[in-house]
Amino acid sequence: MINIYEEIVRIRQRGERAALATIIGRKGSVPRKDAAKMLIRQDGSSLGTIGGGCTEAEVWREALNVMREEKAKTLSFELMEDEPTESGLLCGGTMEVYIEPILPDPVIYIFGAGHISQALCRVAKSVNFKIVVVDDRANYANPRRFPEADEIIVEEFEKSLANLTINDASYIIIVTRGHAYDQTILHWAVQTEARYIGLLGSRRKIKILYENLQAAGISGEKFDRVCGPIGLEIGSETPEEIAVSIAAELIAVRKNIDVQRLKQKKVYWHAQQPESVDE
Repeated sequence: MINIYEEIVRIRQRGERAALATIIGRKGSVPRKDAAKMLIRQDGSSLGTIGGGCTEAEVWREALNVMREEKAKTLSFELMEDEPTESGLLCGGTMEVYIEPILPDPVIYIFGAGHISQALCRVAKSVNFKIVVVDDRANYANPRRFPEADEIIVEEFEKSLANLTINDASYIIIVTRGHAYDQTILHWAVQTEARYIGLLGSRRKIKILYENLQAAGISGEKFDRVCGPIGLEIGSETPEEIAVSIAAELIAVRKNIDVQRLKQKKVYWHAQQPESVDE
């Protein structure tokens, strides 16, 4: 028999989502005891049971919402005596079920190993992000300069992309030393399932990158996912201040806050973009 907790570990290792439903209260005749559990995977399959019947079906439906909204909830049920359970028995009583999301660890992929990346690695690690640093220069991307990083990849940017597993818990930060590298990584990033894509640079530079990628066949709508210039507008100047502004943006995304509403400026790729974009 598959153990629920072992399955949760496997799900998180695969970067997938699930929801765990647990009976936390009962009164009267109910089909299962307190602490009975059911794990619902993101594909809709489940493991374990909390009694079957209409109650379990409702928990299953709510579990999918919990995964999507990333917020736990408690459901209360009044079991009627004419409602058969999975065992065929009739029950009458009340039951409370707590449903909590099982989410993959958020991972930041920082492309570029400069001073801003160093500062961001320190700040982001302190707010519980996993960190992967990617750069093609071993004298920049190394444990001495990035002691907080969970993984350091020293490889040509374009070659490194094929070996990365990106999902909706991935945050991509593009802060390389050159426009050509930025363009290569951005071309790849907008076609992934990444939860966040941030690009460092002036609005003029970012607009040029967008236009180059559109000319290469990338749909303009894909750039709506990109936060550029990266970070919240707080007047940042030093690498440390820029890192704080980026980390604040990442936290907002992690908490499902609309980042674009927080930003005071944004690069528009649309034809009807405002004149201020070219400033």
